[in-house]
Amino acid sequence: MPSRKILFLSPYPENKAPSQRLKYEQYFECFEQAGFELTTKAFVDLNLWSILYKPNYIIQKLYYTLLGYINRFLILFSIHKYDIVYVHLWVTPIGLPIFEWMVSKLSKKLIYDIDDMIFLGHSSDANKLWEPLKGKKKMIYLMKNANHVITCTPKLDEFVRKYNSNATDISSTVNTTERYFPILDYKNKSEIILGWSGSHSTSKYLYLLTDVFVELSKKYKFKLVVMGDKDFFIENISVEAYEWSEKIEIPTIQKFDIGLYPLPNEEWVYGKSGLKAIQYMAIGIPTISSAIGANFRIIQDGENGYLADSQTDWVKKLSALIESKELREKIGKAGRKTIEEKYSVEANKQKYLDVFNQLLECN
Repeated sequence: MPSRKILFLSPYPENKAPSQRLKYEQYFECFEQAGFELTTKAFVDLNLWSILYKPNYIIQKLYYTLLGYINRFLILFSIHKYDIVYVHLWVTPIGLPIFEWMVSKLSKKLIYDIDDMIFLGHSSDANKLWEPLKGKKKMIYLMKNANHVITCTPKLDEFVRKYNSNATDISSTVNTTERYFPILDYKNKSEIILGWSGSHSTSKYLYLLTDVFVELSKKYKFKLVVMGDKDFFIENISVEAYEWSEKIEIPTIQKFDIGLYPLPNEEWVYGKSGLKAIQYMAIGIPTISSAIGANFRIIQDGENGYLADSQTDWVKKLSALIESKELREKIGKAGRKTIEEKYSVEANKQKYLDVFNQLLECN
């Protein structure tokens, strides 16, 4: 068999960032079974990852960022050994697309994987200081110069095709055969659990529902479970908040009675692949999402989930689910079926393999 080596250049350590682990990383076993030899190189090491989204630590962040650049420079000397170089988001985070240019020139075949509208500029509160330094031109350069671009939403795919017609839209997905198992019981409870999973940088979107929670609390007893921001708090609302960890992620979502996915109407959001909705629905959790972006292609309102476009809509649809165990079960099971058929690893693995094989055939 001819050489089939792929080098993955990722921003973050393996199995840490959602944009990696719920996109291409969960397919690694499938790629290896198809005969590909994989190597992964992250810019951010585990030391930097442990402080990356924490305030301060400026000296440490500078040191580990410099180390990331040194490692990226060293990998340039071995790029020629790989048949495909797969870049996720960027090669290096700061400045002009210099490293991106070098990688594109040295690669036999280059795949660029973009998640979210990162070229618009976005930063966590802990790293606002670095925002002006981020290399926003890197993404456009990679779109133009990659042999193939992998996107994750219709809007993002439309944007990429202005620069490169060789693009494939592959949504974020979940493994429904080995990890995301459906709940089996939709019990009547004295206290309903409304749940949200995300990160400290996206928990601000959950605050969009503050008035909704206040309104619901006048009539129903519920607890808001938040995973991803242990400091999340809304006055007079019962909140149980945790740091995210892989160990507790799925068991925590399995406790939800209703999954929440609120988003603001901002251009940035149109690059999001509806990942939270996909995760909830994969476990059979009835889900309510903001009526925006990729959520329209995942959720058919009232059939496999709900879409809400106003506070009144959120209150109305949440109330219906809170009051009816039967409705929660019907919507939850329909949502699970949708994910199995369209947004699972099994349903999408061939899309990646087709991209790889087509590029290798062009050698």
